Amino acid sequence: MLAPAADPEAHAPGPGREEHRSFRTVLLASDLGPSSEAATRHAIELAARLGARLLVVHVMDHRRLAGDGFHGRADQARAEREVLLLEVVRRARHAGADAEFLIWSGEPQAAIAAAAEAEHADLLVVGSHGRAGMERSILGSVSDHLVRTAGCPVLVVRSPDPEAVVA
Repeated sequence: MLAPAADPEAHAPGPGREEHRSFRTVLLASDLGPSSEAATRHAIELAARLGARLLVVHVMDHRRLAGDGFHGRADQARAEREVLLLEVVRRARHAGADAEFLIWSGEPQAAIAAAAEAEHADLLVVGSHGRAGMERSILGSVSDHLVRTAGCPVLVVRSPDPEAVVA
C-alpha cells in the first residue's frame, strides 16, 4: 500500500529549495499480459491518490505480430487490445482516476518513450518480466531502456508472481 500523498505546502518552492514536481499525468505502459498486472494496480492507485490523469499506453509491435507464422489482421489484433485497454480504463475510473488509453505502433522501447514525451507524462509506470542473465541480455529490457532514456521519472514494478512471467 502506498503512503498518503504529502502536503503540497511542504514542497512549495522557497529559498534554496527546488520546485516540487507534481504528477499530473501518469503514463502506464502495458503489454496487457499477466506480468503487467502489478504495474497496472500501482499506476491506478497512484493516479487516484494524486488526482492525476492515467494514460494507459500499449504498443503494437508489428514485427512480433508478423513473427512465428502469425498472419492475422492488424485491425483484429487492435480490436482485441482495445477491449483489454477499456477494462483497465474502467478499473481506473472505478478507483476515482481520470483515465484513457492510446495504442501506438512500433518498437516498444522507442514508442513508449515517444508517447511519454508527446503526452507530457510526469511519471512513467512499467512492469518488469523479471528476466535475468542471458535471457535478459538477448531479449533486452524495455524497462531498463526506459529508465535510461525517458524524460520523466520511471517506476518499474516487478511482478510478484513468477508464474506471471510471459516468455
